[in-house]
Amino acid sequence: MAFYDNIKLEKGMYAGASGSFTDVLEKLDPSENYRNTELEGLDAYQRQLKRFDIRVGGPGSDTVSKFFQTSDSAALFPEYVSRAVKQGMERADILPDIIAAKTVIDGMDYRSVVSVPSGDDKSLRPVGEGAYLPQTQIKAGEHLVKLQKRGRMLVASYEAVKFQKLDLFTVTLRQIGAYIARQQLNDAVNVLISGDGSSGAAETISTADSGSISYDDLVKLWAELSPYELNTILAPTDAMKKLLGMSEMKDAVAGLEFHSSGKMITPLGAKLLHTPGISGSRLIGLDKNCALEMVQSGGIITDHDKLIDRQLERASISCITGFAKIFPDSAKVLTY
Repeated sequence: MAFYDNIKLEKGMYAGASGSFTDVLEKLDPSENYRNTELEGLDAYQRQLKRFDIRVGGPGSDTVSKFFQTSDSAALFPEYVSRAVKQGMERADILPDIIAAKTVIDGMDYRSVVSVPSGDDKSLRPVGEGAYLPQTQIKAGEHLVKLQKRGRMLVASYEAVKFQKLDLFTVTLRQIGAYIARQQLNDAVNVLISGDGSSGAAETISTADSGSISYDDLVKLWAELSPYELNTILAPTDAMKKLLGMSEMKDAVAGLEFHSSGKMITPLGAKLLHTPGISGSRLIGLDKNCALEMVQSGGIITDHDKLIDRQLERASISCITGFAKIFPDSAKVLTY
């Protein structure tokens, strides 16, 4: 009998200071012990699913009731929920395309750093012998990063879902994850436009003709963002229509990329991301390499007590995140 078959599972493994449920399992049952075995490639949680013969996906997936056959297997259910929600967040999440750094903290208080280089700071002029090197000042933000709790309440009785296949139930959980990801994106957009408390609102640039966007307007945005690189553009639906209708966007190369992969690029090479959460007639141009920091307090939080003891009923699924500007002038707003 393998060692993972003897681990006692309990809900207290979710509440410890040692990390997530999987982290606790990995300490008890390290994956490195399974090298060159048939279980290589599985993490500690996946080995527990194998222990209880629970299949969460595919044509042969089990029903929800399989988790609740024993008290030990029931303790696996909240982690299954968290993983399914995380999958949904990752599928709908474009945050990795706009954040420069992600910081995970254990508490609710976090103060980021901010740097506002002057023109001289960016030029790096020659320094004479014995002279002092120019300084770039990096300081702590004046305000704590505002963390927002985003989540959904899962409301279902055990009787209503116990005979449902897990792969079908996973679809619902993934959709919850998608909802959370979209709200987090809206929070990030709000910080880019309005600031994070320690840094002010993004500089606004107006188009030449009100109500329209031209190639010259994008060039102006590119020039105003210098010396930062315009590599990402966030646009709401109306702005997307105007950008995709530009003659330059019908270029053969741009069209080939869009038709073959669905990926949209601008004539300037910046990645174009559809962001319905932007309100008004405006879009955002930024350098994703230095504009935004994402701060997350822990991971996906599930109400494990109710999921285990009361077999669903009402249980919350949430994630706590916030955003802070790193270089405030590395993002600008184009209004039309």
